[in-house]
Amino acid sequence: MTLAQDYTQDAPTRAQLDASQGPVVLEFGVAWCGFCRAAQPTIAAALVRHPGVPHLKVEDGPGRALGRSFRVKLWPTLIFLLNGQEVARLVRPSDPKAVEDALAQIEPKAEQTSF
Repeated sequence: MTLAQDYTQDAPTRAQLDASQGPVVLEFGVAWCGFCRAAQPTIAAALVRHPGVPHLKVEDGPGRALGRSFRVKLWPTLIFLLNGQEVARLVRPSDPKAVEDALAQIEPKAEQTSF
């Protein structure tokens, strides 16, 4: 499992994500966000059961092109990609089942992930 711990400013480009193969979970937020911190146990509980799905925590905010390209408005926002295409999206997830259901939509090709 690739479970990211910290939000990064060094994220892939939108072009790299669009060209990616396999599943990827993008999590947009910031470290100081209370909603982001509150959602971490829910997100981690679901991701730990999907070890083949990469998880990228992307720092978002004004002027951040990647978040704008995905039209992120609230944090945290989880975007579930399969082969570069958005399959599911969760905003401020609080239900582990919802995260599990979204992961189930992208996981079948986990062994082919690259970007």
